[in-house]
Amino acid sequence: MEYTSLGDTGLEVSRLCLGCMNFGTEQPWMVHNREQSHAVIERALDLGINFFDTANVYSGGESEEILGEALAEADRDRSELAVATKVYGPMHEGPNGQGLSRKHVLEQAEASLDRLGLEYVDLYQIHRWDDETPITETLSALDRLVEAGKVRYVGASTMPAWKFAKALYEADVDNDERFVSMQCEYNLVDRHEEANVLPLCADQGIGVLPWSPLAGGFLTGKYDRDEVPADGRAATDDFMAKRFADENWDVLEVVRNLADSKGVSPAQLSLAWLLHKPVVDAPIIGPRTIDHLEDSVGALEVDLTDDEIDRLEAPLTPVWNPAIGDV
Repeated sequence: MEYTSLGDTGLEVSRLCLGCMNFGTEQPWMVHNREQSHAVIERALDLGINFFDTANVYSGGESEEILGEALAEADRDRSELAVATKVYGPMHEGPNGQGLSRKHVLEQAEASLDRLGLEYVDLYQIHRWDDETPITETLSALDRLVEAGKVRYVGASTMPAWKFAKALYEADVDNDERFVSMQCEYNLVDRHEEANVLPLCADQGIGVLPWSPLAGGFLTGKYDRDEVPADGRAATDDFMAKRFADENWDVLEVVRNLADSKGVSPAQLSLAWLLHKPVVDAPIIGPRTIDHLEDSVGALEVDLTDDEIDRLEAPLTPVWNPAIGDV
């Protein structure tokens, strides 16, 4: 396993982060068997992955519980692990059930720690921007969590660059804890962030953690242009419909051809492209099986030339759509 520093911090994280959204029962395509989930997490640890990402809203807290159970069973040195979770989404009906108010952030931090069975999390992230709460209030609450020793670093996810720049500015002005990372959708067919937040992250030393690095499975090559699935995740995931556009199939054709010529899987090639991006620290992979996990880790061994990267990127021109930041 390879390791890197998260952004400009001294926190060492594996070049691949294990995303835990698939561990739970909220959706039919998730891993409902906890033993299977534990096995994937344990194998990730064996492979050297020390970076794990979840969120309070994933299956209503189930994902955090599963990750916490698996880490407790594995009994690894806590000082070597980097555990991340998020706050924002709805956790109960009625007032104060979601968002980034001081009340919700502080209460949900405690609830996440309870579910994870941990005394602190290494990275606490705002899952989305909250237009109903002043960012200064949110930053103040996050700063308090760091001061209390319950959070080591704070991060953000999925927002327009101007909002993220505002948050960084307000943190500097008020001497609050600054965001050190950004989770954003980024893969070979979803490159809109190249025209949005990625230049800002590069300029400010922000660690980038791409989510959906395989475009919901599209870049694994399991779909065919003439046989778009009518069921399963591809039919129920709102993000999948946009991925069956003609230009994306053109990208996938290049991926398949290049992967064949290099003797690697399309998934490995697609992840390798991300790993070759200087701004990217750790793509968040979401394997549901050990086989998928091991295939993803193989991406670390794939080298790409500048010409091969140009071939992979040629079919698309990144364009930022402001609506994307509000999904």
